[in-house]
Amino acid sequence: MSHEIINLHPSEVWKYFYDLTQIPRPSGKEAAVIEYVKKFGADLGLETNVDEVGNVIIRKPATAGLENRKGIILQGHLDMVPQANSDSGHNFETDPIKPRIDGEWVKATGTTLGADNGIGVAAAMALLASKDIAHVPLEALFTIDEETGMTGAFNLKAGLLQGEILMNLDSEDEGELYVGCAGGTNANIRMDYREEALPAGYVPLQLSVTGLKGGHSGLDIILERGNSNKILFRFLFQVLEPYAIRLSKINGGSLRNAIPRESFADILVPEGLVSKLTRELSVFEAMVKSELSSADPGATIQFRSIGMPDSVMDADSAQKCIYAIYGCPNGVIRMSTDMPGLCETSTNLAIVKTENKQLFIKCLLRSSVDSAKEDLENMFTSVFRLAGAEIIFDGQYPGWKPNMESGILAAAKKVYQKNYGKIPEVKAIHAGLECGILGGVYPGWDMISFGPTIRFPHSPDEKVNIETVGKFWAFLVKLVGQ
Repeated sequence: MSHEIINLHPSEVWKYFYDLTQIPRPSGKEAAVIEYVKKFGADLGLETNVDEVGNVIIRKPATAGLENRKGIILQGHLDMVPQANSDSGHNFETDPIKPRIDGEWVKATGTTLGADNGIGVAAAMALLASKDIAHVPLEALFTIDEETGMTGAFNLKAGLLQGEILMNLDSEDEGELYVGCAGGTNANIRMDYREEALPAGYVPLQLSVTGLKGGHSGLDIILERGNSNKILFRFLFQVLEPYAIRLSKINGGSLRNAIPRESFADILVPEGLVSKLTRELSVFEAMVKSELSSADPGATIQFRSIGMPDSVMDADSAQKCIYAIYGCPNGVIRMSTDMPGLCETSTNLAIVKTENKQLFIKCLLRSSVDSAKEDLENMFTSVFRLAGAEIIFDGQYPGWKPNMESGILAAAKKVYQKNYGKIPEVKAIHAGLECGILGGVYPGWDMISFGPTIRFPHSPDEKVNIETVGKFWAFLVKLVGQ
């Protein structure tokens, strides 16, 4: 039963996390969870405010003896990534998540779990509700729409918060302290095309790429998993001219910040070449499976019969589309030379769709180096302008530059070592934490990010390690009492 997680330790965190799983809260649809958190603060008798975009701020006075310490802001985001297996039938706007215990982990059933960032939010709520935990002045900042636009962070106004230290509770490796993150840019590409009448003697087929793991386009990009859009267009490029295929419809990927797991293309193939093309697809699938045997062994690439479409894309546009997407940069572009094992620059070819005589492509570009991000933008511009497409960059957000002299970093290292007998690793992350944006609004903040161990966020394989939630909570409790 999904409610069994409330019996896990620490129960004060898991009970709030369970409540969050029962409230549909995909990005941009957070009204219910905003109301839930607002009522939570008000019922505790704490000062609770909702700003003009929907961020919730709850303030709790310090316990006796700690009133004069620097105030701490506990920060997390209320939304979650809505990714589900195609056979789940889950509606993220109406259906609750079904969490379950699987050994050492808590997972969902066929969907993302929402531990990103539900566990962080639940821990902040547990601290606000506590009656016996010593703490400095606390504020909780619960932002909205972090996953798709960082709308809450971008629209936070100066002067609303009083604290001097920000603890972002949105990292995903227990025992690691994060002091920096990558910045990002959205690439939005649009290409117009003409529709043509169906050619005679052709057979309609749907080409599908499924079975991939997907994952977080920042954290998991380094794992070199398959990108269903890139695989789909790799095959289309291979067979476009030899088989004179015609392109009718494309539907690949669903979220900008998730590595695409499934992609589909409706195509027309000359009747006499169907058998030969099917054999070539089998060879191609075997090749891709071999290439991804370790990183993504579930890759499946196949044809299925479909009804005849009403029209096809004009041949010139189809060629430009296939060439440009196949040539589009994707994946890890450069590793960091300053922090071994950290991806510096990457891009995710996230969404490719046709609709109303237009092709739409959406990508997320990340880098911890501004000049490298600009260079990547120029690569995209050169590829897609050659294809006659329009490209617009928006949603730019800054990175967070590490401060190794940070006071809260020094305190966190000391507390962690005292409680767990080892010095935590200090890292930067190849993902878009809100710290970079928030630090621009409140430039005097001393910031740090940490959390429990979460694996495969932004995919239906998302899971959170039970033991590390306890360690994360105990560490947080000690840290706010300093």
